[in-house]
Amino acid sequence: MPIVKINMLKGKSPQYKKTVLDCVHQGLVESLHIEDWDRFQRIIEFAPNDFEMPDFKSDSFMIIELSLFPGRTKEEKKNAIETITEKLTSSLGVNESDIFIIMNEPPLENWGMAGKQKG
Repeated sequence: MPIVKINMLKGKSPQYKKTVLDCVHQGLVESLHIEDWDRFQRIIEFAPNDFEMPDFKSDSFMIIELSLFPGRTKEEKKNAIETITEKLTSSLGVNESDIFIIMNEPPLENWGMAGKQKG
């Protein structure tokens, strides 16, 4: 059950944002073998003065934060990063240097679903 947060600049079309969400989700389905229904994603948009980044990044720069149940291997995580990046570059033309992905793995005891602690 990945929780996905995508931070990007304001100004992209609804179709562009939907494609970003689809690329990330499909990348997780293919690389981490999550179920297709397992889609908990959100895009957070920022005005340029609220989203500081290096001058050499483009307006397509995004930070993708993935919160995952612990236990994935280093190879599975590498595959997820590469698959998501490839999908964004091929579908939207985003330069891979404009894609920043970080994975967080809180212990199961820090997950609560339907009023119950997971771990």
